[in-house]
Amino acid sequence: MTAPHTMATQVLAAGASDHRTLIISLFSVFVAATLAITVWAGRQTKDATDFYAGGRSFSGFQNGLAISGDYMSAASFLGIAGSIALVGYDGFLYSIGFLVAWLVALLLVAEPLRNSGRFTMADALAFRLRQRPVRTAAGISTIVVSIFYLLAQMVGAGALVALLLGVTGEGPRRLIVVLVGVVMVLYVTIGGMKGTTWVQMVKAVLLIGGTLLITILVFAKFHWNLSSLLGAAAEKSGKGAAFLEPGLKYGVSATSKIDFISLGLALVLGTAGLPHILIRFYTVPTARAARTSVNWAIGIIGCFYLMTIALGFGAAAVLSPETITTSNAAGNTAAPLLAQEIGGGAGSTGGAILLAVISAVAFATILAVVAGLTLASSSSFAHDLYANVIRKGTASEKEEVAAAKIAAVAIGAVAILLGIFAGKLNIAFLVALAFAVAASANLPTLLYSLFWKRFNTSGALWSIYGGLITSVVLVVFSPVVSGKATSMFPGEDFHWFPLENPGIVSIPVGFLFGILGTLLSKPEPDADRKYAELEVRSLTGAGAH
Repeated sequence: MTAPHTMATQVLAAGASDHRTLIISLFSVFVAATLAITVWAGRQTKDATDFYAGGRSFSGFQNGLAISGDYMSAASFLGIAGSIALVGYDGFLYSIGFLVAWLVALLLVAEPLRNSGRFTMADALAFRLRQRPVRTAAGISTIVVSIFYLLAQMVGAGALVALLLGVTGEGPRRLIVVLVGVVMVLYVTIGGMKGTTWVQMVKAVLLIGGTLLITILVFAKFHWNLSSLLGAAAEKSGKGAAFLEPGLKYGVSATSKIDFISLGLALVLGTAGLPHILIRFYTVPTARAARTSVNWAIGIIGCFYLMTIALGFGAAAVLSPETITTSNAAGNTAAPLLAQEIGGGAGSTGGAILLAVISAVAFATILAVVAGLTLASSSSFAHDLYANVIRKGTASEKEEVAAAKIAAVAIGAVAILLGIFAGKLNIAFLVALAFAVAASANLPTLLYSLFWKRFNTSGALWSIYGGLITSVVLVVFSPVVSGKATSMFPGEDFHWFPLENPGIVSIPVGFLFGILGTLLSKPEPDADRKYAELEVRSLTGAGAH
């Protein structure tokens, strides 16, 4: 039983092993270049505003490009391609959900948040609520969401580099996860927001360019005929017409249909609560620039998600399902394998070059996103928990930035540890869990704070902790963690929650708890004046930092 698996793995690695020097050289050049950008930016980081918000010096277009780089993660590039390649239409639902979610961020959150906050999500909440309890809750929530999202990037890095270097054991993959964690901590501690933003901008350009190249080559192979591409994908998948229709993954049972609704809710509502996306609105000088940056981001991200059709269905059309799953059970290496095949196949120079280029782009994607996530969570710890809760506002800017750098190391260590155990999970799916937690804990509190006059501190605490605890507990006791061959702990079974995504339960709980906590407690002192101030500031930008 093991011989075919071993043989297939050796064949997959052949294109990489024959041109190992080329691949390692491309990787080394990219990592060296991005570290150089980070060091350059680090030298221009003078104070906390530079470290947290890049000195608010980026234009709407630059920030839109950086938001795109931050948002188009390993889940977008590797996970979605793998999902589409394995389950067809149902996998493409991730692309639709990730894109539609931007409308919520644009219409409800981007401008008011930029006007009412300073460095973190908690700044906007603390404006009209009691500082210490709200900052504590928001800081904890930010760190938990960021770690869920970081976990997906670590899994992607392990799968990608293991493919390139031809390693098949768990030991080498774990070492790769550790090395990625070390590099991401360097990005944040040296470069801060300026370094991270420039890396994200470079990565966005590389990712769009690499994806466009693969899209052109795939459509050229099928004579620029989308029907031919989809027909070949359906035939090669072994599932026929069902591959192009809804229901292959989310239509097999009543539970899977509910899981689909849960996933959709998490994807559409989660973006507006993601900490690493929210802090990007603070890097521009005005609210108008924040709006402009989201418009640019929607355009860039929209083009990218349309091209995931070519990535996913192209992989299904030219690679067999066995080839994809032998390399990585969750399909996370479908895009690089497609690049190798479309460039000439394993062992060819064209295949090796394209594999190396696309893998370097994917690695760039991972490094840029983990840097953004680590920055968001370490900033929240330093600015919200350390400076305003532990030190009660007495910490100097220098001490605050030092605390952020220490937090980056600690958060990186946690992400590395969890990444070691999650290698079998699809990374688009892992990111959907982060979206569910963000939509359950952060979004209700933000919306209530911005738009509900009666909302108070108790409501915020009930909403954040209620949504956070509910979503995390349901994930821990779901099939994601135990009970299935693809679970984080496949040998154990302690799950009792049947759904893989908790959003359909935890998101309404977050909103409901916010209402209950508010109505069952007294209004804030001077609530009307504070809300009026926040309303004016959030709508006009008057008095914003």
